[in-house]
Amino acid sequence: MNNPKKELAIVSRKVRKYRKEKGLSQDRLAKKADVAFHTIVKLESGDTSNPMADTLKSIADALEVSVDDLLNE
Repeated sequence: MNNPKKELAIVSRKVRKYRKEKGLSQDRLAKKADVAFHTIVKLESGDTSNPMADTLKSIADALEVSVDDLLNE
């Protein structure tokens, strides 16, 4: 990662964007992705420094997008 804060901001924004497009609450996304609710909250708020790759994969799968879709502007 060239600029971790910038990349985390992109991921945060993209997760929120795709979640809202799918009409999902944070709680519903957490259940679909099989991750803790606070994981989604922290990720969307940018309050996590280094989300695990498997967590991003689970969230991307639940949102029916690729991990690349979450990582790239």
